Amino acid sequence: MKYAATGWLVILTAGFTGLALAQGKDAGHGKDYRTFHTDGEVEYGSVDDSYTADLVMYLAGNQFMVMQALITDFQTKNPSVESVYVETIPPGQILKNQLLKQGEIEGQQTAMNPDVFASVNIGHLRKLNSKNLMDEYAIYIHNRLELMVAEGNPKNIEGPEDLGRDDIVQSHPNPLTEGIFKFYGSEMLADLGLHEEVTGGAECKSCWAVEGKTWFTSRHHRETPDRIEKGTADVGIVWTTEVVHAKAEGRPIDGVQIAAPLNKLDKVNYAIGVMKNGRNADNASLYLAYLASDAAQAIYEKYGFVRATAEELELKPL
Repeated sequence: MKYAATGWLVILTAGFTGLALAQGKDAGHGKDYRTFHTDGEVEYGSVDDSYTADLVMYLAGNQFMVMQALITDFQTKNPSVESVYVETIPPGQILKNQLLKQGEIEGQQTAMNPDVFASVNIGHLRKLNSKNLMDEYAIYIHNRLELMVAEGNPKNIEGPEDLGRDDIVQSHPNPLTEGIFKFYGSEMLADLGLHEEVTGGAECKSCWAVEGKTWFTSRHHRETPDRIEKGTADVGIVWTTEVVHAKAEGRPIDGVQIAAPLNKLDKVNYAIGVMKNGRNADNASLYLAYLASDAAQAIYEKYGFVRATAEELELKPL
């Protein structure tokens, strides 16, 4: 089903596929599966396009807010790539459940051979290399951790040290499929001596890690802003880009910056590579070349990401 980019979208939630207004601020995941067309139309939730699009990309989820501007610019410069299917969900989930075994989204099978895969964990790409599925990679952007709070910061949260307080309810990415927490948020809490206190040692998702205090999300970039808006959470570990995006949408959200090195900017490297078993190797190469352009880097920077260096953008063997 096709809808204009500013009109209706298909919301995919457990047991339900229906229509909802694009501006609805729910925590649904329908926006995480999109097909962009050169005529300006966008399909939401058309998972079967993973088998047929001219370029198929499975990307780390927190880039969802950039894709409209990025892919529009890419297709303007490369009009021969008429359809681009983009999936933006946790990369660990993609690797385990869609690249290394047959995956399903809402009962629909997904292609196991996208043209491009990207993750915030280069180890995911090295795993693909060990399976002879990827040879080269590039680092193409960086990000940093931030705390998301309600507008005006009513709980007066000053920094990550306050996550040890007993008077706040927290919403954090889960440690199973969300790289932001598995590799970075958990390390930050350990650096502060707060990991056990905040997480209770829990390893789960869509669950109370500590009953009534710390909720682990399934997909934090959708759920944490929603929970904060509804008053069911006071604070959450997110990427800076998610705070920028929420504020740009006019949502009643603020951010509390985290100082280096606790924000992990020095470690958060987005790695990308071309899948050897993909259908559209030439289009994948076009896209990686585009990512290295000033235009693409400027779009990412506009949304709060940090540019990669020219050296990082060069393809290297895994």
